[in-house]
Amino acid sequence: MVQVGEYERADGTKVRAHSRWHPGARRELTIFAVVALAVVGFGSSSGGAAGGGAGERLPRPQQTGVYPVHFPGWDKPVPRPAPTVSYPIRWDRSR
Repeated sequence: MVQVGEYERADGTKVRAHSRWHPGARRELTIFAVVALAVVGFGSSSGGAAGGGAGERLPRPQQTGVYPVHFPGWDKPVPRPAPTVSYPIRWDRSR
């Protein structure tokens, strides 16, 4: 929107500050509103691909999961890894 400041016309009439639309903006907004209403109207119709007849309700999905979830071996602790040798390994650090 264009903001028009307060001014005085040539005949002495004072004009208050106001805002006005850009040229063509009302027409564009009207076209946008009509298209948006058409999309909402077609989207909410009951005869769509997923919908049935008027008043017909689709069945709700049933719960198939079992909660709480337990995985195999959940109760058995995992053994800690054991060292493969019982003596210290010396590394050549001269390089």
